[in-house]
Formats: sequence, C-alpha cells, structure tokens
Amino acid sequence: MIGELYLVATPIGDMTDIAPRALGILNTVDIVAVEDKRRSSRLFSHFAIKTPMISYHDHSEEKQVKKIIDELLCGKSVALISDAGTPLISDPGYKLVNAAKNKSIKVSPVPGPCALIAAISASGLPSDRFIFEGFLPPKSIARISKIQNISTDYRTIIFYEAPHRILETLIDMIKVIGPSRKIVLARELTKTYETFISGTLEGVLEIIEKDLNQQKGEIVIVLAGADYSEKKIEAQDSKRILSVLLEELPLKQAVSLGSKITGVQKNIFYKLALDLKKQ
Repeated sequence: MIGELYLVATPIGDMTDIAPRALGILNTVDIVAVEDKRRSSRLFSHFAIKTPMISYHDHSEEKQVKKIIDELLCGKSVALISDAGTPLISDPGYKLVNAAKNKSIKVSPVPGPCALIAAISASGLPSDRFIFEGFLPPKSIARISKIQNISTDYRTIIFYEAPHRILETLIDMIKVIGPSRKIVLARELTKTYETFISGTLEGVLEIIEKDLNQQKGEIVIVLAGADYSEKKIEAQDSKRILSVLLEELPLKQAVSLGSKITGVQKNIFYKLALDLKKQ
C-alpha cells in the first residue's frame, strides 16, 4: 500500500492551540518532515512526541524530495510541518506536495493555526474578500514596484514582514499609497506580547517609530483595500484617456502610452482597448 502525506498545522505561539487530530497524527506517522529540527524539537519535547524527524526546507535538494516520496511509495506515512502555523503558507512544501500528487499519493490537510487568518479575523478590516501576498521583496525598489501593483486592489491585503524591515516597508507604502490608508499591524499573535495596532499608515508608523518593542517579533500587516468609489473613478478616467489616444494612435501605441500616463498595467489597458474597439 502507498502511504499518506499529512500537512499538519502547528501552533504559531500558544502551544494549547494544537488540534487533537494533529497531535494524534504526529504521534502515529512513521516520519515527520520538518523545516528546522531545532525549532520542531521544542514542539516535540513539549508534547513528548517520539516520531523520527527528517529535514525538509525550500533549499532541499531534489534527492530529499525523492527520498520522502520513496518512503511514501513504500507504504510509510509522513507528516509535513513548518516552523509554525500551516505548511505551505509562505513556508516550504509545494515541491513535495506536487511530487506526491504526481505519484497519486494521497495528501491530507490537517487544519489549525494560521497567522494570516488570525490577523484578519481580529483586524476589524473587511474580511469577506482579501488577498495574501506573503513577504514583500527585501529591496526597496522591488518592494515599491510590488506595492504599486497591488495598491489599487479593493480587497483587504495581507503581508508577512520581518521585524527589521517593518519601518522601511511602511515608509514605502506611504510613498506609493499615501499616509491615510487604514492598516492593522498584528504582532506576536497568540504569544505573551500579542499586540494589534490600528490606524492610518502614517499613524501606525509614528507609533512603532517611538516604541522599539513594536519592531520585534513576528509581524502580519493587514492593509485596507483601495476605496471602491475611487477605483470606479480611476476606471472611468482610464477609459476616457484611452478613447482619446485611440483616436490618434494605433492600438499598441495607445495602450503603451495610456499605461505610462495612468500607471495601469498594460494587459488591463489592452483588454479595455479591445472593448472600446467593439463599441
């Protein structure tokens, strides 16, 4: 028989958040694939888990993925955990899961703690529609470009951020989006010093600049989406600008120039141009 791969969520702070099913699986599988043996050893020690561990991380060589797949094909059961939270959410695991699927190995999620879900649920910002962007690029130029790409999205936007970059990230957000967009900074979720700081981008930046403690620990940024009424006005302006350009220029040039003028992505402008041509 072929074994089963379990994706097991583990606590992001408070150890009592672990699900009974997760504990049962970690105790009964043949192997647990972990991101960092030292960090996972704390979890294993706390719950007296004796299951053998093997390392699996983003830089694992293909032979490590192959090794785990071979174990599964030989009938052994494997649990995959990250350092904290739900595996594959800004953590390693995609390559292994994809390889397992390709071999028709059953992959079973074992739900539990997840920092992004915990943050948005308690943020007070709209949670009916949201997007998760993981970590922003570490370099300012790439980070600003990424923020520009998502700045007009009207859904709530969630990021993870390293504490040593939080000030730079908020400053870059203000450069692109302006100082008044609503934001919630969720820090050290489920831990002793859990904090939520809510306000405008400018206001939250001022708070954490003055309090060095807020520049420590694991951080989730929950950013309000663009105002939908503003988005509709922007769309109307884009349509008007493109209509004028199409009267004077070929479609490709009109799209390229319109994109430069408004900052709207070319593929969006191209679709709009085709729609206008049909009218």
